Amino acid sequence: MAAHRLRQSVGRLFAMGPELGSGRRAFSAFQAFTEVLRLPSKQLTKLVFPLEELHEHFVPGSRPDLHLNIFHPSLEDIARAESFFTASARNRIEYLTSAVRLDHAPDLHRPEVCFIGRSNVGKSSLIKALFSLAPEVEVRVSKKPGHTKKLNFYKVGKYFTLVDMPGYGYRAPEDFVDMVETYLKERKNLMRTFLLVDSVVGIQKADNIAIEMCEEFALPYVMVLTKIDKPSKGHLLKQVLQIQKFVDTKTQGCFPQLFPVSYHLQGDPTSPS
Repeated sequence: MAAHRLRQSVGRLFAMGPELGSGRRAFSAFQAFTEVLRLPSKQLTKLVFPLEELHEHFVPGSRPDLHLNIFHPSLEDIARAESFFTASARNRIEYLTSAVRLDHAPDLHRPEVCFIGRSNVGKSSLIKALFSLAPEVEVRVSKKPGHTKKLNFYKVGKYFTLVDMPGYGYRAPEDFVDMVETYLKERKNLMRTFLLVDSVVGIQKADNIAIEMCEEFALPYVMVLTKIDKPSKGHLLKQVLQIQKFVDTKTQGCFPQLFPVSYHLQGDPTSPS
């Protein structure tokens, strides 16, 4: 069904191609996304709307307290978002700097979004995948958990700055709480926090600390489920329903829909840190 909706709107995407931008940036982003649209329907749905498959394993009404909120961006929205991350002379995407404390961070006026999560949740791999259309941007991905030790700032064109936060939990920096808490609490241009949760193990004790900080500081945040293609469908459904219930009943500032991310689409599948 989701794949059918995508194909129905593909004509609108071709019609609005010039509106997505001009020159090489628009062409490369448009070309990359149309490659996805050529996939068979089942594969297309699995790639673009991976949680759709879980409906086949979920009987509506069997558990009134459990449900799924699935995020369905339009085809145009997906293509436009991809154009933001496509590097060109007019859309510079680059690493800016790193900082160990907020007072060392650059004084930037663009909106910021930050990515935070447990060590080994797949954060750096996801960011590397986001920058796949800007190959000159180097995002280091290590097989060892806890590789990121600083706040890493990346310019995404004229649109926003992306901040890669140190992972919490195993091998986290000794001053992690001070570093991250100060940033989350005092960074005035922080617009959205993406909190990554491992879909294999669900929300852990360390995740609750990050969630509590987001809630305490009244931050708008999104829960991103990583590695969704690693567990079985039944196990994934159980974790997703539990996390969805947590978001619905225990949070105030969390976006109601969960954002799923495939383990093998985050970058190098042998480097999940």
